[in-house]
Amino acid sequence: MSYPSQPTPEQELSEAKRRLSLPHIVVICGSTRFMAEMNEADLRETAAGRIVVKPGCDMKSPHALWSDPVEAEAVKARLDELHRAKIRLADEVLVVGDYIGDSTRAEITYARSLGRPVRFTHPEVDPAA
Repeated sequence: MSYPSQPTPEQELSEAKRRLSLPHIVVICGSTRFMAEMNEADLRETAAGRIVVKPGCDMKSPHALWSDPVEAEAVKARLDELHRAKIRLADEVLVVGDYIGDSTRAEITYARSLGRPVRFTHPEVDPAA
């Protein structure tokens, strides 16, 4: 006798978002040097009826939360994990900017490993192209 397989957490999340009639969720990725472009992408995606999540901190700008180099490393690790959670939550990834650094490349790889579609504001920087 075979038993039905249990849904994965990802399947449960997808079903819950469907039952809640949530709009499409887009996570913005990219270097924080493109924060202005991320804000513009946020505006456009929101105007198109999508929920947008994006980096909430720019560690390249001075702030007391990461002024200590040791604490800055801990903050960066927490923010990286938080951004991976945003990718898991999202239905799609939008990569902003004409440059892909190591962190963004890792986020793209992670998103694709989860089967998330990835769009680019500058398709020529797609590492898979």
